[in-house]
Amino acid sequence: MKSILVVGAGKIGATICSFLAATGDYRIAVADASRQQLERAELPVGCETIELDVQDKAALGKALAGRFAVLSAAPFHATRHIAEAAREVGVHYLDLTEDVAMTRLVKGLGQGAETAFIPQCGLAPGFISIVAYDLTKKFDSLDSLRLRVGALPRYPANALNYNLTWSTDGVINEYCEPCEAIIDGTLREVPPLEELEEFSIDGEKYEAFNTSGGLGTLCDTLEGKVRSLNYRTIRYPGHCTIMKALLQDLRLNERRDLLKDILETALPVTQQDVVIIFVTVSGEKGGRFMQETYANKIFGQNVGGIDYGAIQTTTAGGICAVLDMLADGTLPSKGFIRQEDIELGRFLENRFGRFYAPAQQRIAA
Repeated sequence: MKSILVVGAGKIGATICSFLAATGDYRIAVADASRQQLERAELPVGCETIELDVQDKAALGKALAGRFAVLSAAPFHATRHIAEAAREVGVHYLDLTEDVAMTRLVKGLGQGAETAFIPQCGLAPGFISIVAYDLTKKFDSLDSLRLRVGALPRYPANALNYNLTWSTDGVINEYCEPCEAIIDGTLREVPPLEELEEFSIDGEKYEAFNTSGGLGTLCDTLEGKVRSLNYRTIRYPGHCTIMKALLQDLRLNERRDLLKDILETALPVTQQDVVIIFVTVSGEKGGRFMQETYANKIFGQNVGGIDYGAIQTTTAGGICAVLDMLADGTLPSKGFIRQEDIELGRFLENRFGRFYAPAQQRIAA
């Protein structure tokens, strides 16, 4: 039984603990700076709780000692402390961060490490890169990749057409930070909340716009191999305009703590959500210009008798699947590992990766 430390006792962290504990293959401890958060979190029986400030280097090192791996479900700004401690203590490191700068730091720590460093193990970044890179293997040469992902309320009931479904810090960060893209074969930075587009899936109207971090390391991997690569977040129509007014016109991008307080006060959390994944790749195949598309809608699921929202299931399921693949030797045990290094088929065969299967396949299984 492998000992795991999960850092962050929020909704996703608690879900990770529950998923892993149910297997009987892992001994779980969860750490959080807030004792109140640890007490109100819905944790599995037998899960050890540790009140821990990750900036306390000695305490963090002690909490990591003897573990197989640490899984960070903490806000992106805690990444540095946890990843550096993992390198120093010598335990495997996995996280869910969408922050580009933090991922670059993790990549640096992973160079030459005797343990694995695997950032961005959630939905986007994460699974979206696994899917996109798998599609690229079907082409002789690439032209463009378009990645679109959204975690949306099924029943929007406010002007933003949005409910909180995951980390508020993460949402604000991806709306504010520069975005990576490949344009005319060259890696560039593009502004968030721009390049607004509208489209329909199954008769439902959506919009999509630039947000930061969703591409993970794909830009580095595919620079010079593709003419165009971009990532945009899916929302219901009208959302982008209001967020631009808040962040840019009212300059709340300079007062993120205030914006977080506003959003968490005004927008209720919902577990009645849907995750939409839409990836399109085009290029040359057998002398013809071809296109391949992956499209999927994932709804909340009942796991072990407990109802989980779609973003809970996919985000926690993603990092749990990667941990499983690390533990059973499917993934390398040393150095920096990109999401696109993970084979899609092996991921979907995993007991947690199956959460990403289309509904009819889950029923058939």
